[in-house]
Amino acid sequence: MTALDLGVPAVPGAATSTTDTQGRPSDPRLVDSWGRVATDLRVSLTDRCNLRCTYCMPAEGLEWMPSEQALTDDEVVRLVRVAVERLGVQEIRFTGGEPLLRKGLEDIVAATAALSPRPEMSVTTNGLGLTRRAAGLAAAGLDRVNVSLDTLRRERFAEITRRDRLDDVLGGLRAAREHGLDPIKVNTVLMPGLNDDEAPDLLAWALEEGYELRIIEQMPLDAGHSWQRDRMITAEQVLASLRTRFTLTDDPAERGGAPAERFLVDGWTAPDGTPAKVGVIASVTRPFCGTCDRTRLTADGQVRTCLFSQTENDLRGLLRGGGSDEEIADAWRVAMWGKKPGHGIDDPGFLQPDRPMSAIGG
Repeated sequence: MTALDLGVPAVPGAATSTTDTQGRPSDPRLVDSWGRVATDLRVSLTDRCNLRCTYCMPAEGLEWMPSEQALTDDEVVRLVRVAVERLGVQEIRFTGGEPLLRKGLEDIVAATAALSPRPEMSVTTNGLGLTRRAAGLAAAGLDRVNVSLDTLRRERFAEITRRDRLDDVLGGLRAAREHGLDPIKVNTVLMPGLNDDEAPDLLAWALEEGYELRIIEQMPLDAGHSWQRDRMITAEQVLASLRTRFTLTDDPAERGGAPAERFLVDGWTAPDGTPAKVGVIASVTRPFCGTCDRTRLTADGQVRTCLFSQTENDLRGLLRGGGSDEEIADAWRVAMWGKKPGHGIDDPGFLQPDRPMSAIGG
């Protein structure tokens, strides 16, 4: 994969590694050597989860990160503040594992909401616990939620997640709507022979409930490294399935760095009065690396420039070693300058990251 393949403008004299910053412009933001600027920060708050989704982790779970390795609430807030005030980050997404397992989540959200300029904030969650925490998160300043839900059928939910908790997820979605955490987006992964026949039903349900469905291609981020490209449901298959029941047209709005390719659902209106939409995130078959505007922070304070990075840059050590905010910002800038042009899933030499999705953060 080349920069030309991705439609990315190369910067003259650009560096190609995380240590060589020759040619980097005197720009305080998180620029990379391919002309992109990261303004969207994904913050993983824990690697732990209370579900055991088959495409993510084994039934017995994983060996969790020791607590002393994880960033404290104050450390998370400090790094977020550096990102917002010194690096130009405008959006914060709190992820996991399952971020609702983080006891201090409301405090982290409130501290982030107090920053100037105030970033947009969201949480990606499996929905368990939202019923009791939605009010507190909304009061703390959270803007919206993304909830992962792969099926509306109880027996399938239990098979996929290894937990019989569908009612809790649906209750969490209702609580999020009641407390104004919208627009609410529902993330779905379709798997062959398991729930790949459910796309039209999920969209019909989402439209009736006022949620925006986003169907995501399964990515090579499972703990068992068992992902196979020829066993995944592609964006093309998803759209063909949806069009058996719905008329979809391309969303004319500028996509920018958004991961979802969005389509208007003819005849339907969203709760805000705009045309209802459905999104497809085709990271594998329709990569959008050329417009990627994301930077990632793991629960143990490592910067990742891509979900599929083989390398990380340590901010926790610098933070705990007495580094100043500007030294932390500079280290983050260096990390992002070395971002590769694309994830390289189609490259013959592609290697799946050692860390699974639950440890990286979505």
